[in-house]
Amino acid sequence: MNLTDNDKQFLLSLSRKALNHIFSTGAEITVKEKAIPKKFREKQATFVTITKKGKLRGCLGKLHPSQELYKDVIENTYSAAFADPRFPQLIKKELKHINIEISLLEPPKDLSYKTSDDLIKKLESEKPGVILTNGPYTATFLPQVWESIKSAEEFLSQLCLKAGLVPTTWKKNRTLIQTYSVVKFSESFYG
Repeated sequence: MNLTDNDKQFLLSLSRKALNHIFSTGAEITVKEKAIPKKFREKQATFVTITKKGKLRGCLGKLHPSQELYKDVIENTYSAAFADPRFPQLIKKELKHINIEISLLEPPKDLSYKTSDDLIKKLESEKPGVILTNGPYTATFLPQVWESIKSAEEFLSQLCLKAGLVPTTWKKNRTLIQTYSVVKFSESFYG
């Protein structure tokens, strides 16, 4: 999806309004679909990331499109703020200190690789978002995680840990690796 700066600002503003609304009223925001531009009513998978003073404060989303883009942004805003099990729920006084980032996900594709060295080479050249699945265990890192984890080996080891697996699980043949790209934008881009 090609987005203009105004489109990005619209979605970021919607996310921010959703948080302001729930803290002001105690209820989730309701949006009239007629007030939403048609392009935001198409199904799209998103992640919403909340940071506070440059540190992760919450990040949740969906890997596959399941609902309209605007609804997904609102739902994932609430999830990142209140349901990320790694962090306490966001509180009202934090609102002025947070930054919101939205990632629109392209559909994931299976990554074909022959050996763990081949996998490393492919990931380091492209630095995509990665979904790791081994049996019932699965986890993902957005492409942005490459900014803080430089090597593909460490990236995959941390992804295994996130999935609840032993860090070397990614070296096993029955591990499915899928990759995806994102279009990301954040409030800091605008000011």
